[in-house]
Amino acid sequence: MADIEERTARRQHMYGTRDLAALPVFAGGFINFGYWRDVDLSGPITVEQRVATQEALYDVVLDALALRPGDRVVEVGCGHGVGTRRALRHDPALVRGLDLVPEQVARATAANDDPRAAFALGAAHDMPFDDGSFDALLSVEAAQHFEDVAGFAREGARVLAGGGRFALTTFFATSAAAAPELVAAVESFATGLDLAHPVDDVLGHLRAAGFADVAAVSIGEHVWRGLDRWLELGPRPDHWDRAYHRAARRGLVDYYLVTARKPAGSGV
Repeated sequence: MADIEERTARRQHMYGTRDLAALPVFAGGFINFGYWRDVDLSGPITVEQRVATQEALYDVVLDALALRPGDRVVEVGCGHGVGTRRALRHDPALVRGLDLVPEQVARATAANDDPRAAFALGAAHDMPFDDGSFDALLSVEAAQHFEDVAGFAREGARVLAGGGRFALTTFFATSAAAAPELVAAVESFATGLDLAHPVDDVLGHLRAAGFADVAAVSIGEHVWRGLDRWLELGPRPDHWDRAYHRAARRGLVDYYLVTARKPAGSGV
């Protein structure tokens, strides 16, 4: 696998110069596999349905956070900021999006017309925010790229106020034993674009950072089959790899909703 510098450069190109969100496989400015529970997969799938699945994935995470009016919200790995701004439906006091790719921050800023939302450049393991700045933290299909998940967990705990809520969704290796097979089975893992973080390691990092009520729930039944059907039927000039579904069927990878809470009275 490529070293950290090569992997970082590959992601910078993929999300910056190439602008992954502009590819037809995604659509709507999002970059996620989608939550397909409400889509009929027996017939054709429209671009509008594809966009709706990506909105639905954000809604799964936002619902898990149980956002309240006046909350301060941050998304780590915000991309174009389309999903970040979706949190505005819950009447927060402010929403911040963080991304490591300068072009993504620029795109998100240019598209934003709500004074409650703003976007910043920074890494998941080194966030440019003060202690206790937020009541809720989300991350949607970004943590599979994080080189330092333990650092992300520590920073998440730092920037959340006591009682703050944490929710992320993405795909992880189902176990440490499965990780090497996953790397061999899916090109994005083999090249280092995605990292085969075992889900139990992610949960362990959150607990070590001081989070309570740490849990992971599989939502793969509503992700893998729909994504594979879209790759089969939808616009495919990208020639996107369909190996994810095969790896999921082998039990090597799954898609998770991970939630946690910073205990009240701990920190700010």
